[in-house]
Amino acid sequence: MEILFKNGTIYPITSSPFKGDLLIVDGKIKAIGEQLKNSNAEIIDVSGKFIFPGFVDAHSHIGVFEEGVSEELYQDGNEKTNPVTAEVRVLDAFYPNDPAIDRALSGGVTTVNVFPGSANPIGGQGAIFKFRSRIVDEMVVKAPAGLKMATGENPKRVYGRERKQQPGTRLGIAAIIRQYFQKVKNYMQKKEKALSNGEEFTDIDLQLEAGEKVLKKEIPARIHAHRMDDILTAIRISEEFGFNLVIEHATEAYKIADYIKAKNVPLILGPIFGFRTKLELKDMSYESVRIINEKGILAAMMCDHPVIPLEFTNIQLGTALRYGAKEEDLLKMVTINPAKILGMESSIGSLEPGKDADVVIWSHHPFDFRAKAEKVFIEGKLVFQY
Repeated sequence: MEILFKNGTIYPITSSPFKGDLLIVDGKIKAIGEQLKNSNAEIIDVSGKFIFPGFVDAHSHIGVFEEGVSEELYQDGNEKTNPVTAEVRVLDAFYPNDPAIDRALSGGVTTVNVFPGSANPIGGQGAIFKFRSRIVDEMVVKAPAGLKMATGENPKRVYGRERKQQPGTRLGIAAIIRQYFQKVKNYMQKKEKALSNGEEFTDIDLQLEAGEKVLKKEIPARIHAHRMDDILTAIRISEEFGFNLVIEHATEAYKIADYIKAKNVPLILGPIFGFRTKLELKDMSYESVRIINEKGILAAMMCDHPVIPLEFTNIQLGTALRYGAKEEDLLKMVTINPAKILGMESSIGSLEPGKDADVVIWSHHPFDFRAKAEKVFIEGKLVFQY
C-alpha cells in the first residue's frame, strides 16, 4: 500500500520542520520532501495540517491498570504478594481492549513501554507495545523490555505500613534489591560452572533468570525513584552490580542534574503536574524539564498513565513549554528520545526514510490546546480517525 500526504507542515524531529510531502510505501516511510510524486499512491491532501511521528511513552501502565476497573479488586498492575516478583510479565496481563487505548491514539500516541506498578522493590518485566492490533501477541514489539524496580514510599507503604514486614524503610528496600542481585550472581556462577563441566543445567529459576538478563545487560533496570536520595541509591546499586539503568519519574533529578549527567543515566520524567499527593512529590517543579534539557541529559517524558491519561500527552508538554522548556526539546522527549532509551531509534521516533510509518496528522500544532489527532497511522495502516 502506498500513501502520499501532500502539502502538510512536516515535523521530522531530527531535522527542521518544513511544508511538503511524505510518502509511505509498504508500511515504511519512503521519502519526505517537496513536490513528491507517485502515480500508484493514494493522495491525501493535508494542507493546513501538521504531520508528526507517533508519540512514544517509555513508561506506562495502560492495559494493566484498565479504565473503569476497581483498583483493589481487579487491577493487574501490581503483584503485591512478595517484595520480589521478577518472574511476572506484563505481557501476560496486558488487556488489549482497554478503552484507554483508543483515547491514547486520539492523543497521537502509537508506542508504549508498559510496566508493572511500583508496589515491589523488584516488580516484574515490562514490554513494548504498538497499538496496531487487538491481539496482544501482534501488538508486542519487545518482551521483556526491562525489569521494573521501585524505591521510596510505595514499597514502604505496601509492606512496612500495611503488612509490618520488610521493607518498611529505604534501608530495607535497598537491602532487598542488593540481596536479589547477589542471588542472581550466585545463580549465574552455578549455571556457568555446570555448563563449563559439560553438564545440563536444569535448576531453572524464572525469578533469577530475569535478573540474569539485567546483569548481562540484555535489558535495563527501570527504577522508580522520585527523591534525589532514591535516585542516588539507584545509581549506587547499579554501579555495584554493573547493570544498565533508567530512572523512572526522577522528580528531584533537577537538584542533582550535574551528577546525573556525569553518570550518563537516562531519565523518564513525569508526570510533571498535578496534586502533590505524597511526601516525595513535595518539591516537584514545573521547571525540572527545562533544567534537565539544558544539562544535555537524555530524557523522555511520561504521563504515567493512568495518572495522566495518555491522550493528554500534548497537554503535559504544553505545561512544560509554559515554564521555559524549549519546543524542540519537548517534542524530542516524546519521540526520538524515548525511542533511543528503548533502543528503537532505528525504526520509530522521527519521520525519516526507512523508518516505520507511524504518522499522525494533527489539526493544529500539538501545543495548541485546540489540536486534535485527526488521523493516526501505524506502519502505514490507519488505526484511528477523528
